[in-house]
Parts: sequence; structure tokens; C-alpha cells
Amino acid sequence: MSIRHKVQVRGGAAVAVAAVLALTTAGCGGGDQPKDSQKPTTAQSQANPPQKSVAPSGGATAPTEVIATSQGPTGVLLEINSAVRDEDGYVTVNGQIKNTGSTPFSQIAALRGDEKNASPASVAGASLVDSVGKKRYLVLRDTEGRCACTIGLSIVKAGESVPFFAQFPAPPTSTTEVVFGLPTFAATPIKISG
Repeated sequence: MSIRHKVQVRGGAAVAVAAVLALTTAGCGGGDQPKDSQKPTTAQSQANPPQKSVAPSGGATAPTEVIATSQGPTGVLLEINSAVRDEDGYVTVNGQIKNTGSTPFSQIAALRGDEKNASPASVAGASLVDSVGKKRYLVLRDTEGRCACTIGLSIVKAGESVPFFAQFPAPPTSTTEVVFGLPTFAATPIKISG
């Protein structure tokens, strides 16, 4: 199974669960009760705990936890919200590109690094550096050469925040701190959880 397929399955599973829950909630309402009293029960609230990370869909709220920040071009800030090691041997980094300046951030092409064709307008240029193990980890690729990362980025307008993710091979489990790098932003140390 390609890595891209794995990433799509995770996102697809979340969408499927959300659709089932929406249909279940819509179908369970009593016809004789006013809409104001149709609040989620305790069981429904426990089944759907609030999420810390952002799904790359519109209307989502920004994550509350910031584990690292990095300054980029004038007024552009990179926030890292999580770096999670999973049981399959990958580390997934999630974050936000925030334009706190007054002009649009248009250097999107630089974020892809040396990538030219397979993953344009992406964060394919991201890397993790294990200083202790003296190794650099690049974004994973599927069999067609596409990155396991956010693609389809466009100009980040002033005041706008854009979520991103990038998936890497995991360093040894003894490595808990790495340096995250993304072209045009200063490298920043981050801690890996999981």
C-alpha cells in the first residue's frame, strides 16, 4: 500500500465517521420535540470529544496547542501543533502557516524544495534532522513520487492561516527531539510524541 493511499484512508475514515454520526444524529431526533431541546446527550458528547488538530477542510478552528514556532519571510509565521510517532514507523507533523503581515505570502513554490513535478504547491521541501543520530529525514513519497504532505497550497493572504501536514520516516524510538525545517523558515527544534 502506498503511503499516499494510507494518508487518504485516514482522512476518508474520519469523513465516513463524521457522515455516519451526522446521519445518526439527524435520524434520532423526535418529531414532537422542539429543536432547542435536541442537544447532544452525555453519551454522544463522550463519543465525539473535541479535536486538537485541524482537518484540512474549510470552517475548522485552529489547533490550540503550539509546540514550536518559526519565523519566515516578513510577517509569516510557522506554527507546529504536533509531531506524532505512530506504530507503523512514521512521524506526522501538523501545523499552520500564518500570515500576520499586511501583504500576501506568495513564496509557496519555495516550500516544495527541489520538487518540480510530482507535488507542486506543497510542503515537500520539509525535513526532520536528528542531530544526535546525524540523520536527515525527508518527506515520504508514494510510488508515483507524490509527497505524503499537504499539496495544492496557494497564496496565503494577510491575516490568513493555512493548515499543513508532512509525514516522515520515524527516527529511532530513543530520539525524541528533532529539528524541523521548511524552506524560507528558520529551522526549529520539536519534540516527538507517541
